[in-house]
Amino acid sequence: MEAVHHQTGKNDCFLCIPPLYHTGAKFHWMGSLWTCSKAVLLKGTKPEVILKAASDEQCTIVWLLVPWAQDILDALDRGELKLSDYKLDQWRLMHIGAQPVPPSLIRHWKDYFPNHQYDTNYGLSESTGPGCVHLGLENTHKVGAIGVPGYRWECKIVDENGNTVPQGEVGELCVKGPGVMLEYYRNPEATKETLRDGWLFTGDMARQDEDGFYFLVDRKKDVIVSGGENIYPVEIENFLQEYPKVKDVAVIGLPDKRLGEITGAIVEIEPGSNCTVEELEKFCTQLPRYKRPKQIILADVPRNATGKIEKPVLRKRYGAERLVEQENQS
Repeated sequence: MEAVHHQTGKNDCFLCIPPLYHTGAKFHWMGSLWTCSKAVLLKGTKPEVILKAASDEQCTIVWLLVPWAQDILDALDRGELKLSDYKLDQWRLMHIGAQPVPPSLIRHWKDYFPNHQYDTNYGLSESTGPGCVHLGLENTHKVGAIGVPGYRWECKIVDENGNTVPQGEVGELCVKGPGVMLEYYRNPEATKETLRDGWLFTGDMARQDEDGFYFLVDRKKDVIVSGGENIYPVEIENFLQEYPKVKDVAVIGLPDKRLGEITGAIVEIEPGSNCTVEELEKFCTQLPRYKRPKQIILADVPRNATGKIEKPVLRKRYGAERLVEQENQS
């Protein structure tokens, strides 16, 4: 599938940067293995390391995550890197994925690399990784979309009752193809909920435009995607609620220029307690580094009449504040 999507041939050289526990790293590499072409495994994600590897190894396909692409652009903008110092004429494809890709990033990338082909794709662990939806090398004009059904895949968008919605309307994205999982290990209830008549219900909300391209709209589940890694808010919420001074907590994704999202924790303190952000940050050092909230906000946590946290309200409120903050810093 990777070889088909990227027209990989025996003379290509694939630069694989993410760690191999990442589903995308393994399966994007498959195109090289299938065609018996060269691949380079790179340890390190600094802009100068990536460009030097692409130059020294004469890489033709480089798979990046949004933060790494943004770091390269920032370094070029600041003049810390000069493309004239590297041999990059052979680099034909900039492949990016694992999280929503800002169209502005690709437009900026084209300023520096006008001849690059561009591709992105969509997948999840339950679909054996990426590729069930992909943009395609010929569809750069559709930047912002995740693409069309991949090689031997089918897609549809359904409503809450599982009925296909009219084109243009938002619903849950479902995929069907050779990579769909068999089951969740020892969890038949979750399997029954996710797999229906051979279709994988992804939990992601999407829409399809008039040309048949799929666009992600929102995540049905509140998974935070930060730098290409999935972070599950409930785990962090449960952890923080163990702290004696915490009354309530909501963890949401906040927009971030480099990582796509960062983890934000809105923490409501027990009345009469004296608790600081620094105190909570110290407590969070018990968490793995990637799960630690990047921003802690001391405030009330709104809940609706059924007791559910009103996360859309929080995203709107604190997401807007962070966008303004980032705009002022740039």
